[in-house]
Amino acid sequence: MSPDRVRCGWAGSEEIYQDYHDQEWGVPLHDEGRLFEMLILEGAQAGLSWITILKRRQGYREVFDGFDAATIASYDQPKIERLLSDTRIIRNRLKVEGTVKNARAYLRLRDEGSSLDAYLWDFVDGEPIQNAWPQLADVPAETTLSKSLSKDLKKRGFTFVGPTICYAYMQSIGMVNDHTTDCFRYRELSPR
Repeated sequence: MSPDRVRCGWAGSEEIYQDYHDQEWGVPLHDEGRLFEMLILEGAQAGLSWITILKRRQGYREVFDGFDAATIASYDQPKIERLLSDTRIIRNRLKVEGTVKNARAYLRLRDEGSSLDAYLWDFVDGEPIQNAWPQLADVPAETTLSKSLSKDLKKRGFTFVGPTICYAYMQSIGMVNDHTTDCFRYRELSPR
């Protein structure tokens, strides 16, 4: 972390936030396990601040078996009840049950012969969308593309994937470069 760098306004002053901004946010991601993890974490964030989830990310990894979709898909009701008492995660029944539903939907997607990576990146023809927002206030909360992704994910049985969550997900996994133009990461993640 370098305190003298100009960052996107949302990165704040907490080291965990700045590290996430500097090393992960907006970097094109193609790892299946990490893509699934981020999908779950973005859904868990609904109605909360991202830093709340970042601070619990390790707890989520532990509680949800390293985000192994096959294991999560097999969770039964007694397991879900145990999860709802675990303080390492957000103890919201709909979100916990949604994680199980999303694991099952993800496995169906794979059974259909697609990877999450191929499915997601097909929405942007395999290349990140390069935006050029001068300031944080210019960055949209959702787009036509995030609405399309949301609609398709819902059709496939995913939950906690509304257009705003989908856009945050697209930003986090680098499908779009939404670093503001004054941010040092904007230049680093733009095509040369």
